[in-house]
Amino acid sequence: MSRLRIGIIGCGSVAQIVHLPTLYQLRNLFEVAAICDVSPKALAGVGEAWNIASRFSRYQDLLALDTVDAVLIANPSAYHAEATIAAMRAGKHALVEKPMCLNLAENDAIIAEAEKTGRLVQVGTMRRYAPAFLEACRIVKEMEEIRLAKVHDIIGRNNLIIEPTSTVVAADDIPESMAASLRHRQEEQIREAIGDQPAALKTAYNMMLGLSTHDTSAMREMLGMPKKVLYATQRHGGRSLTAAFDYGEFVCMFSSGSDNIPRYETFLQVYGADKALRVDYDTPFVRNLPIRLSLVESSDGQRKTHTIIQPGWGDAFTEEWRAFHHSVRSGEPTKASPQDFRQDLLLYRDMIQLMADGEPA
Repeated sequence: MSRLRIGIIGCGSVAQIVHLPTLYQLRNLFEVAAICDVSPKALAGVGEAWNIASRFSRYQDLLALDTVDAVLIANPSAYHAEATIAAMRAGKHALVEKPMCLNLAENDAIIAEAEKTGRLVQVGTMRRYAPAFLEACRIVKEMEEIRLAKVHDIIGRNNLIIEPTSTVVAADDIPESMAASLRHRQEEQIREAIGDQPAALKTAYNMMLGLSTHDTSAMREMLGMPKKVLYATQRHGGRSLTAAFDYGEFVCMFSSGSDNIPRYETFLQVYGADKALRVDYDTPFVRNLPIRLSLVESSDGQRKTHTIIQPGWGDAFTEEWRAFHHSVRSGEPTKASPQDFRQDLLLYRDMIQLMADGEPA
């Protein structure tokens, strides 16, 4: 299969720690042709470390290259929609780090442009490509009934793990005026999404976009789209979230947040009558940590078997990039599409509304 020539827009920690090593590992499928970042320090450091000569401070200049087939969009999320649409108009396919965008208007604009140009857009919800997760989805579809499900994601701040395990070229040379412009842009886009809400609800919405999209997108692939959100709450200024999703025959309990403990406590769990399974994830910032499926079952109500399934070594980001290459070359649609991401935004809109209704007067 012919290699795809990749341009990277945004050279932050996820690009340095995860995507560049992954693309190098898959060098039979990909070649990094160019990079872009507004930080001269990050641009020079990443370019020198990975021997990438084509470097740009404006993504428009990178998109003008005829030596680039597709782009990784990993710049600040407030610019994801703008860069994604520009990439498609330039004839490029795009793998977009989550969140793909911040509101439904941006999402619909991306969908419209993809339909117009025929370019592929894949959202970076990499957990959905882990072999253990795919095996869990297969088992769930064969279960006669589901009685309860749980989606749980409590993580320590990323830098608690990144600092002792990786060397990252920090983009600490960006002017304050540029940082202020980014903050203003993000605030306006979130206002477009949820209206004028208290600061805690804005933080909660940012938590959903930045962390919960991993969980809700995987939940939807495994269980389908819930009928409705039964309740949703936030505490600690929007940094701790809980919700319940109604699936008719069962309820899926949701919890998400962050703290100061350097670990990932992240899983999906499904309970049936005689079978229960759980998929456990670890931090993506240490590559190739195993993602495991635990299966507990009983055939007679007396004996119990507990099986740990690890389909193999490897990284979910690697499988995500393999899937991207396959979709671009084969023309087959990606499951992590803009239309799919829109379902998360609808859930988050409903969750924020329930949180707002529960706010004290």
